[in-house]
Amino acid sequence: MEEGFEGLSQSLSGLKRTFRSGKTRGVEWRKAQLRALLKFLAENEAQIFEALKQDLGKHPIGVVKKSADHALLHIQKWMAPKRANYHYFCFHQELKYCQNHWALYLYLDPGISPSHQHARLCLNAQSLFIWTSAVKVIEGGSDVAEQLLQQRWDKIFFTGSPRVGRIIMSAAAKHLTPVTLELGGKCPVILDSFSGSDFKVAVKRIAGGKWGPCAGQACIGIDYVLVQQNLAPVLVESLKSCIKKFYGENVKTLQSICRIVNKHHFDRIRNLLEEPGVAASIVYGGSMDQDNLMIEPTILLDPPLDAQIMTEEIFGPLLPIVTLDKIEESIDFINERPKPLAIYAFTKNKKLKDQILQETSSGSVTFNDAIIQFICDTLPFGGIGQSGFGRYHGKYSFDTFSHEKAVLHRTFFPEFEPRYPPWNDFKLDFIRLAYNLDYVGLLLLLLGLRRIFTPNRSR
Repeated sequence: MEEGFEGLSQSLSGLKRTFRSGKTRGVEWRKAQLRALLKFLAENEAQIFEALKQDLGKHPIGVVKKSADHALLHIQKWMAPKRANYHYFCFHQELKYCQNHWALYLYLDPGISPSHQHARLCLNAQSLFIWTSAVKVIEGGSDVAEQLLQQRWDKIFFTGSPRVGRIIMSAAAKHLTPVTLELGGKCPVILDSFSGSDFKVAVKRIAGGKWGPCAGQACIGIDYVLVQQNLAPVLVESLKSCIKKFYGENVKTLQSICRIVNKHHFDRIRNLLEEPGVAASIVYGGSMDQDNLMIEPTILLDPPLDAQIMTEEIFGPLLPIVTLDKIEESIDFINERPKPLAIYAFTKNKKLKDQILQETSSGSVTFNDAIIQFICDTLPFGGIGQSGFGRYHGKYSFDTFSHEKAVLHRTFFPEFEPRYPPWNDFKLDFIRLAYNLDYVGLLLLLLGLRRIFTPNRSR
């Protein structure tokens, strides 16, 4: 539902009035919204899966229900004021910090596919189950997004490309609005030398992480593989076997793999393969079905490192394999490029694991698996550098959309006279000493010197 600038301003004003009324801040209201969401998911499961199929040809896998259940279980604890530690310099005080929470509908997990059918389902959820004066879903393209960015927000969460992330951040700077940017990037796999069943498992997890469930159209999707040169032929053959087993051999009859989200991105991915020198590196796949927006899982061996396929996020079913003389060279290879959202390393070598953790920078590191970190609600999810900043999932989502407001309560006794002028050496020495004493020592000091610094009181 596209709206003009005036309509957007009115909608935002209405949302702010609802929030300022305090009606959305109670734990029971929030639990009610989560229960409504779970009810919506249960009653519309078939429609949701059909929307996934229509938009992407995607099979019915999702984690929103799990996230909502997790939030419903923990929301009361998350919202409770927390007591802070005492500071020795102050007595008879109560230190707390309270959560001012802005997000009202974050439990649909930021990052759900912004597709046409999904947007319609969100509109249905809004009208049927959610208090419409507190939550609003707005459909539209870049023109609508530009109008939204002109408004003054308490928080902006964006998931998408670094290019658009820069636009979001620039607009937010005008109002000093805090932002969380989840921008993806080129997530590498480091594949160490394996033998036997461990290698087979590693290849299966790489194939599943690259081409399923989104055909590489995920911010945490595998973008390329780093492997020693002597292992590359075996890797290529093993990946071919997995592709045939998991997805099929003909682009017209592929199964369990998504189509490309739209014609624009289909053409973008095709252009990656048409750059000079890239097509010659294809060792498997490359077929396309433009009518159905399907691209066959494609493996490339040592494409030109200066080609766009190795400098831009692929976001599609193309998998470059880059060979190295020694796997330890992967550290420098990754460090010479923008920081990725995730690094996937398949190795049993503790020294290499330590190197990856200590000498590289990324949003996350997963050893001996891929993509699986996304569904762990107890782990923070987010990027660093060009892959974004901020974090969410589980309690981290709640924290991302909250402001921890410090609250200090004090009594009127005892009064700490050395804090007031006129200053002298004794008062300054006393203050320095007070900062370095423990609680009991400071209490004794204050009681012993109280008469000196407290003015006489008339009877």
